[in-house]
Formats: sequence, structure tokens, C-alpha cells
Amino acid sequence: MTSGRTRAENNWPVHVTRMCWCVMSLQVSIREGESQDSLLRRFQRMVQTSGIMREAKAHRHFLSKGEMARLKAQKSARRRRNYG
Repeated sequence: MTSGRTRAENNWPVHVTRMCWCVMSLQVSIREGESQDSLLRRFQRMVQTSGIMREAKAHRHFLSKGEMARLKAQKSARRRRNYG
């Protein structure tokens, strides 16, 4: 049964955001005499080596098992074409 009110009037969220699937944190502390540029470069290098961005991009959209298998086959075919 509807009350005839809009979602905003019912205090329902108009824009629903996704819940984060996991939490990864990196901590970089500044060293004595270290510049901010050096600190930023060190942080970016830690992000790259830890694979946080790769994981975040991989989980950006939901992929079913069939879609994952199809993408894996396409990637394999591309690799065979380019290198073998």
C-alpha cells in the first residue's frame, strides 16, 4: 500500500551507494627531513606494489561466472595471437 508520498518524504535514500567489499589500508609516515613530494612518491609506489588499485578496478562491476570465463578466453586468445 502506498501512502502517496514521494521517496524523499518517506526519508528513503534517493541515491544508494554500494557497500565496500573489503577494506585495505596503507600507512605511510613521514621520515625526518623528507619532502612531501618524496612522501607522495613513496605512497604511490606502495599502492602500486600492494595491488590495491588492480583489485578495486577488478571489483568495480559484478561479473557472473560465465562472463568471467568469456573474458578469460578472450584474453587467452589475444595472448596467443600476439605471442604465439
